[in-house]
Amino acid sequence: MIELGNYNTLKVLRSTSIGLFLGDDEGTEILLPNKYVPSDFEIDQEMDVFCYLDNAERPISTTLKPKIVRNGFAYLKVVEVGAYGAFLDWGLEKHLLVPFREQSHRMEEGQSYVVHCYMDEESMRLTGSSRVDKFLSNESVAYDQNDQVDLLINRKTPLGWEVIVDNRHKGLVFDSDIYRPLEIGDQVKGYVKSVRDDKKIDISLQPIGAKMLEPTAKFIFDKLVKNNGFLPLHDKSSPEEIQHTLHMSKKAFKKGVGILYRQRKIDIQDDGIHLLGD
Repeated sequence: MIELGNYNTLKVLRSTSIGLFLGDDEGTEILLPNKYVPSDFEIDQEMDVFCYLDNAERPISTTLKPKIVRNGFAYLKVVEVGAYGAFLDWGLEKHLLVPFREQSHRMEEGQSYVVHCYMDEESMRLTGSSRVDKFLSNESVAYDQNDQVDLLINRKTPLGWEVIVDNRHKGLVFDSDIYRPLEIGDQVKGYVKSVRDDKKIDISLQPIGAKMLEPTAKFIFDKLVKNNGFLPLHDKSSPEEIQHTLHMSKKAFKKGVGILYRQRKIDIQDDGIHLLGD
């Protein structure tokens, strides 16, 4: 079955004057227009294509890479506001419609928003929504501490940054755990700090506990290499100086420096940290 709004692996069935017809194992066919046909195709070869409805509401495939897929989330820009809603650039020729009823706040042309893409059951069209909370659920959360997750930064709250976790759940990075600049729409890696009894997920941008030591030390080492073997930081540097320079806490900094010092990779002097040669 060809799934609209997603990538499909399909077989090249035949070549025509308007493009290739691709098909699945169930006998369903879809057109890949000439402008997307690779020069080296062969009949019966498999191709990965994205399938959706074109401007005439016909199923069509493309080799273009959309910025969002069905049941996914992304940070997209409004290119036009029309009579039925806002049209967002999602990387394809036909823009993604976010109807007014699916806008948490009235969208404005030129602005970008975190949105969800879903199949509207009434119109059977791929549709966008900035009411992202209704597409997230924390009812079935199965994470252990330090599990690595994919994050999409959603919005700022009084406690920190609300994030979308693995395209399914809602999480929070507390202000006290943020040591680098974040903006809405950023896609970053994170680590599960804890899953509370009420299923709320606390997220850290750095590994927790012992797992934090090695990557932190490597990060400091890489910074030293990039800065010609010197960083003007030491034990007496303020937390603000360390956060500004390395985007990490002073506690993490001291642990990382300790590892590098014990491995005799650095020397700590009054003016800062110096990288030692081999």
